Amino acid sequence: MQPVPEQSPHHAYPDHWEADVVLRDGGTARIRPITTDDAERLVSFYEQVSDESKYYRFFAPYPRLSDRDVHRFTHHDYVDRVGLAVTVGGEFIATVRYDRIDERGRPASAPADQAEVAFLVQDAHQGRGVASALLEHIAAVARERGIRRFAAEVLPANNKMIKVFRDAGYTQQRSFEDGSVHLTLDLEPTAESLAVQRGREQRAEARSVQRLLAPGSVAVIGVGRTPGGVGRTVLRNLLGAGFTGRTYAVNRAFAADQVTVDGVPAHRSIGEIDEPVDLAVVAVPADRVPEAVADCGEHGVQGLVVLSAGYAEWGAEGRERQRELVRQARSYGMRIIGPNAFGVINNAETVRLNASLAPEPPAPGRIGLFTQSGAIGIALLSGLYRRGAGLSTFISAGNRADISGNDFLQYWYEDPDTDVALLYLESLGNPRKFTRLARRTAAVKPVVVVKGARHSGSTPPGHAVPVSRIPDATVSALMRQAGVIRVDTVTEMVDAGLLLADQPLPAGPRVAILGNSESLGLLTYDACLAEGLRPRPPLDLTTAATPQDFRNALAEALADDGCDSVVVTAIPWVGEDGEAESGDGEVLAAALHTAAAAGPAKPVAVVHVEIGGLAEALAAATSTVALPRPPAQPAPAASPTRTGAATPPGPGATTPPGPGAATPPGPGAATPPDPGPAPTTPVTGAPGTRNGRIPAYPAAERAVRALAEAVRYAQWRRQAAVPGKVPEFLDDTIDEPGTAGLIDTLLGPDPDPRGLQLAPDQARELLSRYGITVRPTLPAPDPDAAVAAAARLGYPVALKTTAPHLRHRADLGGVRLDLANETALRRAYGELTELLGKPAELQPVVQAMAPRGVDTVVRATIDPAAGAVLSFGLAGAPSELLGDTAHRLVPATDRDAAELIRSIRAAPVLFGWRGAAPVDTASLEELLLRVSRLVDDHPEVVSIALEPVVVATHGLTVLGAAVRLSPPPARTDLGPRRLPNY
Repeated sequence: MQPVPEQSPHHAYPDHWEADVVLRDGGTARIRPITTDDAERLVSFYEQVSDESKYYRFFAPYPRLSDRDVHRFTHHDYVDRVGLAVTVGGEFIATVRYDRIDERGRPASAPADQAEVAFLVQDAHQGRGVASALLEHIAAVARERGIRRFAAEVLPANNKMIKVFRDAGYTQQRSFEDGSVHLTLDLEPTAESLAVQRGREQRAEARSVQRLLAPGSVAVIGVGRTPGGVGRTVLRNLLGAGFTGRTYAVNRAFAADQVTVDGVPAHRSIGEIDEPVDLAVVAVPADRVPEAVADCGEHGVQGLVVLSAGYAEWGAEGRERQRELVRQARSYGMRIIGPNAFGVINNAETVRLNASLAPEPPAPGRIGLFTQSGAIGIALLSGLYRRGAGLSTFISAGNRADISGNDFLQYWYEDPDTDVALLYLESLGNPRKFTRLARRTAAVKPVVVVKGARHSGSTPPGHAVPVSRIPDATVSALMRQAGVIRVDTVTEMVDAGLLLADQPLPAGPRVAILGNSESLGLLTYDACLAEGLRPRPPLDLTTAATPQDFRNALAEALADDGCDSVVVTAIPWVGEDGEAESGDGEVLAAALHTAAAAGPAKPVAVVHVEIGGLAEALAAATSTVALPRPPAQPAPAASPTRTGAATPPGPGATTPPGPGAATPPGPGAATPPDPGPAPTTPVTGAPGTRNGRIPAYPAAERAVRALAEAVRYAQWRRQAAVPGKVPEFLDDTIDEPGTAGLIDTLLGPDPDPRGLQLAPDQARELLSRYGITVRPTLPAPDPDAAVAAAARLGYPVALKTTAPHLRHRADLGGVRLDLANETALRRAYGELTELLGKPAELQPVVQAMAPRGVDTVVRATIDPAAGAVLSFGLAGAPSELLGDTAHRLVPATDRDAAELIRSIRAAPVLFGWRGAAPVDTASLEELLLRVSRLVDDHPEVVSIALEPVVVATHGLTVLGAAVRLSPPPARTDLGPRRLPNY
């Protein structure tokens, strides 16, 4: 493709096109528009490109760029002619350019919507995914400028470039013309192109983490000349762990003749080291970090762990210092853990990396742990150490200015050494991405999260991230929807993590309880009921039970098809002299190990009180041989279903909950029917095998809570195996193009960025295009107008106020129902105005009566960080006072809609509570799906509130609607790959 003359006036430099990206090998690079100042960089870049690559670019020998070429390739209008460059260390490693053309291939301006595109990648950087990343970004730029198609001419021998276009996932056409391959790409994103983009993102980000966790060599910068200090401590821990790679100590204050420190080669700079350094641990004061980063970048270091403090946690000046640190490291292609980090650990036998300040290094295990707090990291490591638990990897990210929990979810997703992911988070930099990655990871291994700073209303110091406006309860619900096991404390996180790592997933909620203490058994029974489980009556082995009795009872319980898990309770034996005998813990542990290993694969947990050595003995694996686990199966058909209700109906069923359900309302409550039969796809635990360890807990409540989380997660896994769908019948009653036109008309050519609250008639018209009918209201500024409105609508009618302070407040007398005639209406009007104020203040309206039913509320809102959220609850006190509201991310499926109405605590009211007739939940689910589809199709609809929605035994009526429009917020999750810049 030859450059063409300028056709459009110059536009301002589009700095929002700048982006840092992770490449296929895990390194980073910067993509930015080419400017007039880049002439020397362009010439230098071109000189380093091979003759073959130049030939592929220009279809002829083209050894050097002329001055005219350089001018054309560095002067763009950023509309019809755009050039982007990929830089590492400030130098170009690749370029891409498009020129807008008409249907005959001649230079053109808008409204022409096609452009010719061409790439050039330095040979040394080919194979790193540079061209693929460039294609994503130049395509996004083109769409922004009104270009819908790319055309490209490629020589048949240029297989790499042809593959870049072919694998992008865009709709494309190919032909062979005049000795070259002619490609046309439709730039509209497709499901395939989005899947390709996210697949590349996962592989690149996972690889960038792997480079940090599995380096071949580590340099510690800031190792003191005398024992003590942060740098010396990290060096000691590296050596103590037996790191398998090369280790170096770096300090610019070392004497010229100093050769070693603690037996490790000593150097005054990274540049003095003759061999490549993969990872640098930076432990110097903040004002010396830039010098260390530059030294690392100029000598090919791949990643940094910055332990130094003095960054965003110190205020505005530190925050800017932190941003500059990230910019500097990424300019060299490096990623950062930190700053203000505690360090990283990788217990893989081939690595044995402990580049941290951990005083008690964890044993090797199957748990991955990420924390944003060094103090919490220390507490978690100590707790896991005391309980004999092992870790695969540990990361304390500190201010997590670059690498975050999202990156480690990408890594753990396919890490064969990690079975359970534990995360302590204080902020979510990208909630949309987190829920997407967590859902994918949770489908193959458990993800347990503790979210700190839930109610502070501000971002923790050091965390420069966008603040989400959605309440913490909504965040929790969205995590649950994504399969995340969210717990409240780090203790609960460890409790759940141990059970999930050491035991198979339960097939259902049926729990057998056995032990030598009747009281402890009853406490466990009560705890099971409180968590929504279905415990069997405890089996009391009496205080005279021996370890053999425990073994026999556990073996029998595991073999029983009527139970899905077992909780063993144990207290010390009391001898004949009345003294407690607590020294037989090892014997009891051996008995339980033997029974568990020989029985069917069901989870076992132990609750013990002061039995010396029991917890430690249970935590010790009896064998390293993996035993096969049978798949978890649903409860037998003859038994009660897992929820304790009658056989659950499918979505939309109105069958009331079965009588006698023991579960109280709350999480895991069994009162409303299930949204459909659980899929029968087998689900095994994350490890897939029992490793011989049995988790032990000092309190029944802790063991049962961990078990309940495992039960709920296993249920989610079964359901996730057969995902829901959006019913096709909605397409026949939805006018998507007409709605888009109406929204454009309402917003106007210059929409107010603050948004537009629609008038009732406008909201009614908009909703009707998606099959949502809102019962009309007529204004009643005086009694005569009210009578005229009632005559038009037909009796009986309702009279209600619409003043903001009285809206939906029937308890204040602002609503009068079932007014059957003019006399009743005039009397009600007089009472209303006498009690609450003048008509001008009350703004009364008249509305035809709806069939009696249950008042509910349906809402959808868009949070800039988390995305669109669909909410449901009962109208009035349940949702407003008690916060009994359920939430799901949009777009919602039929399964989401069914679960949404069944997951509130007041759900039994919908299903025939206290003998009332069940309401039409099928119609309610359809309404939820229509609202979800509307906000998903039209991001300009930033808020919908339908209140009240009266759900009767047959059908429903929407009595009130409020809709707000606004220019659509940016969807960063749908754009090209880029690293966040906080």
